Amino acid sequence: MDANETRYDQGPQLAPPGMGEDAYLRTPDPHLAAYADQFLDELASSPTYRPTVGCIIPAYNEAETIAGVLDSLLQQTRLPDVIHLIVNNTSDDSVEIASHYAGPHTRKTELGEQSTIIYVHDIGKNPDKKVGALNYGYSLVEHMDYVLGVDGDTTPEPDAVEHLVNEIASDDRIGGISAIYSIDDSAIDGPVAKFLIAGQRAQFSAFNMQNMLKGRNMAVLGGQFSIFATQALRDVLRDSHQRTPWVNDSEVEDSLLSLQIKSAGYLTKISARARAHVGGMTTLRSLDAQQVKWNFGAIDLMWPGQRGDTKGQPFHPNLRLRWFEHMSMVINMTTRLMFFLLLFGALSIHAFVFRAWWLVPPAAAVWLNFRVAHSMEFRNRRDYLFALLVFPAELYMLIRMGHFVRAWLKFFSRQQTDNWAAQAKAERGKGTAWLYPFAALAVFFAGAAVGWRFVPIQTRSDILAVGWPILGVITILQTCWMIMKAMKRYRGFKA
Repeated sequence: MDANETRYDQGPQLAPPGMGEDAYLRTPDPHLAAYADQFLDELASSPTYRPTVGCIIPAYNEAETIAGVLDSLLQQTRLPDVIHLIVNNTSDDSVEIASHYAGPHTRKTELGEQSTIIYVHDIGKNPDKKVGALNYGYSLVEHMDYVLGVDGDTTPEPDAVEHLVNEIASDDRIGGISAIYSIDDSAIDGPVAKFLIAGQRAQFSAFNMQNMLKGRNMAVLGGQFSIFATQALRDVLRDSHQRTPWVNDSEVEDSLLSLQIKSAGYLTKISARARAHVGGMTTLRSLDAQQVKWNFGAIDLMWPGQRGDTKGQPFHPNLRLRWFEHMSMVINMTTRLMFFLLLFGALSIHAFVFRAWWLVPPAAAVWLNFRVAHSMEFRNRRDYLFALLVFPAELYMLIRMGHFVRAWLKFFSRQQTDNWAAQAKAERGKGTAWLYPFAALAVFFAGAAVGWRFVPIQTRSDILAVGWPILGVITILQTCWMIMKAMKRYRGFKA
């Protein structure tokens, strides 16, 4: 046996006299200890991968808001790597205002010094409108890891981009994440505008919380402020045989893309922390046009059958919540319509008798509305008053019913209407279509009142005897459902 073999065959060395074996084994190598600090310094200074984010902002006549949007993006704790503003079909000073922001921007943040570049593109007349602007922007950033879509009237909170990027980068299964939307009402003037904005804030809050409590699954990645994984968009192009992510097949391009991302095997989520303030509608005319467009687009996606290039997908998982919302609206319309008709009928024959338990449904509604208001991150006094005074919430529900009916009638009448143009027209203060539901409701009640006078008294009594119990059963079920929703734990989420 040679010397080397003898050295390797020896057993473990004994500890020096006076030192326990465990202590000896724990004694650091002085050469290794000297290198430890150097190793940690090199590890800390080594570059870490930073995913790239391309931001695209489609803008149509956004002169009043575009400066605020760009300012809010430049104040982010995590700047997008590039910002492309796509101005299209504009007739105001959007380009001139935005041009003052064009070029490179650098600022120091908690994450270190960050830089971005703002590009302003005026693509002139664009027949595809917002869809065309989005696709133009996508062609400029499709090489990046993530695409951030921002509307020209949406201002995010300073940490919104950072939260969206961290959340989507944490799980490769996520195809897109929407911010938590609300409306900043601090600069709203006029009683009508304040009332409508309070209603929209409550509507957004209820919708946000509903999605957050369902595993943060989001049916619609709203175009106002959402981030998309570029790989998910590429897979949508492949699976749907499209050249561009956004298409004109639907009135709600963001809903359709969300369905396609889900169908491609990705998750669509709502953020847990990223927040953005969107532009609200301050007139009945503009609110009607927006809500009818949204409802019409949802119906077009929900209803079975092929309509041109659009195929209804009634069983798509992202549309289950939409079906539930529409059925809830039908129930709300039924109970209110029945109550007023039966109340009028009972008063006409002096048969109305008040029951104290009738106050339970309004009380349950107030409780639920109060919890919705209290769940808002930026709640204020008007939000609480909207919930507690009963009448504002009921009036806003009546207005929403008008939008709902108009959307379904437009769908079944197969009207070839450009709802984007209708919304733009309404926001300019033109159009009278928003009055149709109220006029129709007035004619209906007038006709019912006239017809009721010709019904024999015994028949009237029989109708009331059957109608009130039916309404009672529906109302009890509806009240139980409201109480269950009001008792839900929000698990720390803020809408």
